[in-house]
Amino acid sequence: MSRIQEKKTITTATSPFIVIGVDVSKDQLDVYVSPAGNHHSFKNDAGGAVELVNVCRDHDADLVVLEATGRYHRMAHETLHGAGVKTAVANPARSRNFARSIGRLAKTDRIDAQVLAEYGERLRPPASTPPSKLQAKIAEITVARRQIVDEMKILKHQQTQTLDDLVIAQIAARISLCQGHCKDLEQLLAELIQEDDGIRRKHEILTSIPGIGLTTAATLISELNELGGANAKQIASLSGVAPMNRDSGSFRGKRKIGGGRKPVRDVMYMAAVVAIRWNKDMAAFYQRLKKAGKPFKVAITAVMRKLLILANTLLSENRLWSETQP
Repeated sequence: MSRIQEKKTITTATSPFIVIGVDVSKDQLDVYVSPAGNHHSFKNDAGGAVELVNVCRDHDADLVVLEATGRYHRMAHETLHGAGVKTAVANPARSRNFARSIGRLAKTDRIDAQVLAEYGERLRPPASTPPSKLQAKIAEITVARRQIVDEMKILKHQQTQTLDDLVIAQIAARISLCQGHCKDLEQLLAELIQEDDGIRRKHEILTSIPGIGLTTAATLISELNELGGANAKQIASLSGVAPMNRDSGSFRGKRKIGGGRKPVRDVMYMAAVVAIRWNKDMAAFYQRLKKAGKPFKVAITAVMRKLLILANTLLSENRLWSETQP
Protein backbone atom coordinates (compact mmCIF):
# COMPACT_ATOMS: atom_id res chain seq x y z
CA MET A 1 0.00 0.00 0.00
CA SER A 2 1.12 3.45 -0.80
CA ARG A 3 0.79 6.10 1.70
CA ILE A 4 0.14 9.76 0.90
CA GLN A 5 2.42 11.82 2.98
CA GLU A 6 1.35 15.34 3.80
CA LYS A 7 3.86 18.02 3.04
CA LYS A 8 4.48 20.42 5.83
CA THR A 9 5.20 24.00 4.86
CA ILE A 10 7.04 26.08 7.36
CA THR A 11 6.13 29.75 7.34
CA THR A 12 7.83 32.42 9.33
CA ALA A 13 5.60 35.28 10.42
CA THR A 14 7.05 38.65 9.60
CA SER A 15 7.28 41.08 12.47
CA PRO A 16 4.72 43.91 12.27
CA PHE A 17 5.94 47.40 11.50
CA ILE A 18 5.33 49.22 14.77
CA VAL A 19 4.46 52.88 14.51
CA ILE A 20 3.72 55.28 17.35
CA GLY A 21 1.66 58.36 16.57
CA VAL A 22 2.03 61.37 18.86
CA ASP A 23 -0.40 64.27 18.84
CA VAL A 24 1.35 67.27 20.40
CA SER A 25 -0.30 70.16 22.18
CA LYS A 26 1.13 72.85 24.43
CA ASP A 27 0.67 70.81 27.62
CA GLN A 28 0.19 67.20 26.52
CA LEU A 29 1.51 64.33 24.40
CA ASP A 30 -1.23 61.93 23.28
CA VAL A 31 0.27 58.63 22.14
CA TYR A 32 -1.12 55.73 20.10
CA VAL A 33 0.78 52.50 19.46
CA SER A 34 -0.03 50.61 16.26
CA PRO A 35 -0.86 47.77 15.81
CA ALA A 36 -1.11 47.10 19.57
CA GLY A 37 -3.83 49.73 19.95
CA ASN A 38 -2.51 51.16 23.23
CA HIS A 39 -3.19 54.75 24.22
CA HIS A 40 -1.00 56.82 26.53
CA SER A 41 -1.00 60.44 27.65
CA PHE A 42 2.00 62.31 29.04
CA LYS A 43 2.79 65.88 29.98
CA ASN A 44 4.61 67.82 27.28
CA ASP A 45 7.72 68.38 29.36
CA ALA A 46 11.11 66.72 29.89
CA GLY A 47 9.62 63.97 32.06
CA GLY A 48 6.85 63.25 29.56
CA ALA A 49 9.38 63.03 26.71
CA VAL A 50 11.36 60.43 28.69
CA GLU A 51 8.17 58.42 29.31
CA LEU A 52 7.49 58.54 25.57
CA VAL A 53 10.96 57.12 24.88
CA ASN A 54 10.25 54.31 27.37
CA VAL A 55 7.01 53.44 25.53
CA CYS A 56 8.95 53.33 22.25
CA ARG A 57 11.51 50.97 23.77
CA ASP A 58 8.86 48.78 25.41
CA HIS A 59 7.17 48.24 22.04
CA ASP A 60 10.40 48.20 19.99
CA ALA A 61 8.95 50.94 17.77
CA ASP A 62 10.17 51.16 14.18
CA LEU A 63 8.97 54.74 13.70
CA VAL A 64 7.44 57.60 15.66
CA VAL A 65 5.32 60.19 13.84
CA LEU A 66 4.99 63.61 15.48
CA GLU A 67 2.80 66.36 14.13
CA ALA A 68 4.66 69.63 13.61
CA THR A 69 3.33 72.17 16.12
CA GLY A 70 5.79 75.04 16.09
CA ARG A 71 8.02 74.91 19.14
CA TYR A 72 5.80 72.51 21.10
CA HIS A 73 7.05 69.34 19.39
CA ARG A 74 10.75 70.24 19.62
CA MET A 75 11.49 68.75 23.04
CA ALA A 76 9.89 65.41 22.18
CA HIS A 77 11.68 65.32 18.80
CA GLU A 78 15.07 66.11 20.35
CA THR A 79 14.61 63.57 23.16
CA LEU A 80 13.51 60.80 20.79
CA HIS A 81 16.37 61.53 18.38
CA GLY A 82 18.86 61.57 21.24
CA ALA A 83 17.59 58.14 22.34
CA GLY A 84 18.07 56.75 18.83
CA VAL A 85 14.35 56.48 18.02
CA LYS A 86 13.54 57.12 14.33
CA THR A 87 11.15 60.06 14.28
CA ALA A 88 9.29 61.70 11.40
CA VAL A 89 7.69 65.13 11.75
CA ALA A 90 4.44 65.29 9.76
CA ASN A 91 3.03 68.41 8.14
CA PRO A 92 -0.37 69.03 9.84
CA ALA A 93 -2.11 69.74 6.52
CA ARG A 94 -0.91 66.44 5.03
CA SER A 95 -1.87 64.37 8.06
CA ARG A 96 -5.31 66.03 8.12
CA ASN A 97 -5.81 65.36 4.40
CA PHE A 98 -4.82 61.74 5.05
CA ALA A 99 -7.43 61.56 7.84
CA ARG A 100 -10.14 62.79 5.46
CA SER A 101 -9.05 60.33 2.79
CA ILE A 102 -9.64 57.39 5.14
CA GLY A 103 -12.92 58.80 6.45
CA ARG A 104 -11.73 60.01 9.86
CA LEU A 105 -13.70 63.23 10.12
CA ALA A 106 -13.91 63.40 13.90
CA LYS A 107 -11.04 65.19 15.61
CA THR A 108 -9.82 64.65 19.15
CA ASP A 109 -6.30 64.33 20.52
CA ARG A 110 -6.66 60.55 20.85
CA ILE A 111 -8.05 60.20 17.33
CA ASP A 112 -5.31 62.44 15.93
CA ALA A 113 -2.63 60.28 17.55
CA GLN A 114 -4.19 57.17 15.99
CA VAL A 115 -4.39 58.86 12.57
CA LEU A 116 -0.71 59.81 12.80
CA ALA A 117 0.20 56.20 13.59
CA GLU A 118 -1.80 54.97 10.60
CA TYR A 119 -0.25 57.71 8.42
CA GLY A 120 3.20 56.46 9.41
CA GLU A 121 2.26 52.82 8.88
CA ARG A 122 0.93 53.36 5.36
CA LEU A 123 3.19 56.10 4.00
CA ARG A 124 6.43 55.44 5.94
CA PRO A 125 7.59 59.10 6.01
CA PRO A 126 11.36 59.51 6.37
CA ALA A 127 12.84 60.17 9.79
CA SER A 128 14.22 63.66 10.30
CA THR A 129 16.97 65.14 12.42
CA PRO A 130 15.88 67.94 14.76
CA PRO A 131 17.58 71.28 14.18
CA SER A 132 20.37 72.28 16.53
CA LYS A 133 19.66 74.91 19.18
CA LEU A 134 21.44 77.46 17.01
CA GLN A 135 19.50 76.49 13.86
CA ALA A 136 16.23 76.75 15.82
CA LYS A 137 17.21 80.22 17.02
CA ILE A 138 18.15 81.35 13.51
CA ALA A 139 14.78 80.03 12.28
CA GLU A 140 12.97 81.96 15.01
CA ILE A 141 14.76 85.20 14.10
CA THR A 142 14.08 84.78 10.36
CA VAL A 143 10.39 84.16 11.08
CA ALA A 144 10.24 87.27 13.29
CA ARG A 145 11.86 89.36 10.58
CA ARG A 146 9.51 87.98 7.92
CA GLN A 147 6.50 88.89 10.08
CA ILE A 148 7.80 92.45 10.49
CA VAL A 149 8.32 92.77 6.72
CA ASP A 150 4.74 91.59 6.16
CA GLU A 151 3.51 94.12 8.73
CA MET A 152 5.38 96.91 6.93
CA LYS A 153 3.69 95.97 3.65
CA ILE A 154 0.28 96.31 5.31
CA LEU A 155 1.23 99.63 6.92
CA LYS A 156 2.52 101.08 3.64
CA HIS A 157 -0.72 100.09 1.92
CA GLN A 158 -2.74 101.72 4.72
CA GLN A 159 -0.62 104.85 4.34
CA THR A 160 -1.66 105.19 0.69
CA GLN A 161 -5.34 104.84 1.62
CA THR A 162 -5.63 107.49 4.34
CA LEU A 163 -5.91 111.27 4.11
CA ASP A 164 -5.79 112.29 7.77
CA ASP A 165 -2.46 113.86 8.73
CA LEU A 166 -2.39 112.36 12.22
CA VAL A 167 -3.08 108.85 10.95
CA ILE A 168 -0.41 109.25 8.26
CA ALA A 169 2.12 110.39 10.87
CA GLN A 170 1.29 107.50 13.20
CA ILE A 171 1.62 104.96 10.38
CA ALA A 172 4.96 106.51 9.37
CA ALA A 173 6.17 106.17 12.98
CA ARG A 174 5.17 102.51 13.07
CA ILE A 175 6.92 101.86 9.74
CA SER A 176 10.05 103.51 11.12
CA LEU A 177 9.83 101.33 14.25
CA CYS A 178 9.49 98.20 12.08
CA GLN A 179 12.50 99.21 10.02
CA GLY A 180 14.53 99.58 13.22
CA HIS A 181 13.40 96.17 14.44
CA CYS A 182 14.37 94.63 11.08
CA LYS A 183 17.88 96.07 11.33
CA ASP A 184 18.23 94.75 14.89
CA LEU A 185 17.15 91.24 13.84
CA GLU A 186 19.46 91.27 10.81
CA GLN A 187 22.37 92.24 13.08
CA LEU A 188 21.48 89.40 15.44
CA LEU A 189 21.27 86.96 12.51
CA ALA A 190 24.73 87.98 11.33
CA GLU A 191 26.12 87.40 14.84
CA LEU A 192 24.42 84.01 15.26
CA ILE A 193 25.74 82.76 11.92
CA GLN A 194 29.30 83.44 13.10
CA GLU A 195 28.87 81.19 16.17
CA ASP A 196 29.15 77.90 14.27
CA ASP A 197 31.87 77.02 11.73
CA GLY A 198 29.55 74.80 9.65
CA ILE A 199 26.75 77.36 9.48
CA ARG A 200 29.23 80.17 8.79
CA ARG A 201 30.66 78.20 5.84
CA LYS A 202 27.18 77.42 4.47
CA HIS A 203 26.29 81.10 4.71
CA GLU A 204 29.54 82.09 3.00
CA ILE A 205 28.83 79.73 0.09
CA LEU A 206 25.19 80.77 -0.29
CA THR A 207 25.88 84.52 -0.18
CA SER A 208 28.64 84.13 -2.77
CA ILE A 209 25.83 83.53 -5.31
CA PRO A 210 24.62 86.87 -6.74
CA GLY A 211 20.99 87.26 -5.70
CA ILE A 212 21.22 85.48 -2.35
CA GLY A 213 21.69 87.79 0.63
CA LEU A 214 21.85 87.50 4.41
CA THR A 215 18.21 86.72 5.17
CA THR A 216 17.69 84.46 2.15
CA ALA A 217 20.74 82.42 3.16
CA ALA A 218 19.57 82.30 6.79
CA THR A 219 16.14 81.07 5.66
CA LEU A 220 17.68 78.34 3.51
CA ILE A 221 19.93 77.24 6.39
CA SER A 222 17.08 77.10 8.90
CA GLU A 223 14.18 75.94 6.72
CA LEU A 224 15.91 73.65 4.19
CA ASN A 225 18.38 71.61 6.20
CA GLU A 226 18.53 69.06 3.34
CA LEU A 227 20.24 71.59 1.05
CA GLY A 228 23.62 70.22 0.06
CA GLY A 229 22.72 66.66 1.00
CA ALA A 230 19.88 65.83 -1.41
CA ASN A 231 19.65 65.57 -5.19
CA ALA A 232 18.30 68.30 -7.47
CA LYS A 233 14.82 66.79 -7.84
CA GLN A 234 14.42 66.35 -4.09
CA ILE A 235 15.46 69.94 -3.39
CA ALA A 236 13.05 71.30 -6.02
CA SER A 237 10.22 69.22 -4.55
CA LEU A 238 10.99 70.13 -0.93
CA SER A 239 11.03 73.81 -1.89
CA GLY A 240 7.81 73.63 -3.88
CA VAL A 241 9.39 74.80 -7.17
CA ALA A 242 9.03 71.53 -9.06
CA PRO A 243 6.28 71.78 -11.74
CA MET A 244 3.48 69.27 -11.19
CA ASN A 245 1.49 67.71 -14.03
CA ARG A 246 -2.24 68.42 -14.32
CA ASP A 247 -3.24 65.73 -16.82
CA SER A 248 -6.36 63.58 -17.08
CA GLY A 249 -7.12 61.32 -20.03
CA SER A 250 -6.50 63.27 -23.23
CA PHE A 251 -6.52 66.56 -21.32
CA ARG A 252 -3.11 68.15 -20.74
CA GLY A 253 -3.26 70.94 -18.18
CA LYS A 254 -0.68 73.54 -17.31
CA ARG A 255 2.07 72.37 -15.02
CA LYS A 256 2.07 74.31 -11.76
CA ILE A 257 4.23 74.52 -8.68
CA GLY A 258 2.82 73.92 -5.23
CA GLY A 259 3.40 72.40 -1.82
CA GLY A 260 6.87 72.41 -0.36
CA ARG A 261 8.13 74.92 2.18
CA LYS A 262 6.52 78.28 1.60
CA PRO A 263 9.15 80.36 3.47
CA VAL A 264 11.83 78.94 1.15
CA ARG A 265 9.71 79.56 -1.95
CA ASP A 266 8.99 83.15 -0.87
CA VAL A 267 12.64 84.13 -0.31
CA MET A 268 13.76 82.38 -3.49
CA TYR A 269 11.26 84.43 -5.51
CA MET A 270 12.89 87.64 -4.30
CA ALA A 271 16.36 86.14 -4.84
CA ALA A 272 15.41 85.26 -8.43
CA VAL A 273 14.15 88.80 -9.09
CA VAL A 274 17.50 90.18 -7.88
CA ALA A 275 19.49 87.50 -9.73
CA ILE A 276 18.05 88.32 -13.16
CA ARG A 277 19.45 91.83 -12.71
CA TRP A 278 22.84 91.14 -11.14
CA ASN A 279 23.74 87.53 -11.99
CA LYS A 280 24.85 87.34 -15.65
CA ASP A 281 24.20 83.60 -15.96
CA MET A 282 20.71 83.84 -14.47
CA ALA A 283 19.91 86.95 -16.51
CA ALA A 284 20.89 85.18 -19.74
CA PHE A 285 18.86 82.10 -18.75
CA TYR A 286 15.82 84.26 -17.96
CA GLN A 287 16.08 86.15 -21.26
CA ARG A 288 16.26 82.89 -23.24
CA LEU A 289 13.02 81.76 -21.62
CA LYS A 290 11.31 85.10 -22.29
CA LYS A 291 12.41 85.04 -25.97
CA ALA A 292 10.97 81.54 -26.21
CA GLY A 293 7.60 83.01 -25.22
CA LYS A 294 7.49 81.85 -21.61
CA PRO A 295 5.29 83.96 -19.28
CA PHE A 296 6.99 85.86 -16.45
CA LYS A 297 5.82 83.42 -13.76
CA VAL A 298 7.15 80.42 -15.67
CA ALA A 299 10.49 82.11 -16.36
CA ILE A 300 11.01 83.41 -12.82
CA THR A 301 10.10 80.02 -11.32
CA ALA A 302 12.69 78.39 -13.57
CA VAL A 303 15.28 80.87 -12.26
CA MET A 304 14.24 80.07 -8.67
CA ARG A 305 14.73 76.37 -9.36
CA LYS A 306 18.08 76.94 -11.09
CA LEU A 307 19.33 79.06 -8.17
CA LEU A 308 18.34 76.39 -5.65
CA ILE A 309 20.01 73.62 -7.63
CA LEU A 310 23.14 75.75 -7.95
CA ALA A 311 23.14 76.38 -4.18
CA ASN A 312 22.64 72.67 -3.55
CA THR A 313 25.58 71.77 -5.81
CA LEU A 314 27.95 74.32 -4.30
CA LEU A 315 27.10 73.24 -0.75
CA SER A 316 27.56 69.57 -1.60
CA GLU A 317 30.98 70.36 -3.11
CA ASN A 318 31.88 72.92 -0.41
CA ARG A 319 32.93 75.66 -2.82
CA LEU A 320 32.07 79.28 -3.51
CA TRP A 321 30.19 80.46 -6.58
CA SER A 322 33.14 82.60 -7.69
CA GLU A 323 35.32 79.49 -7.72
CA THR A 324 33.06 77.88 -10.33
CA GLN A 325 33.55 80.64 -12.88
CA PRO A 326 36.12 80.36 -15.69
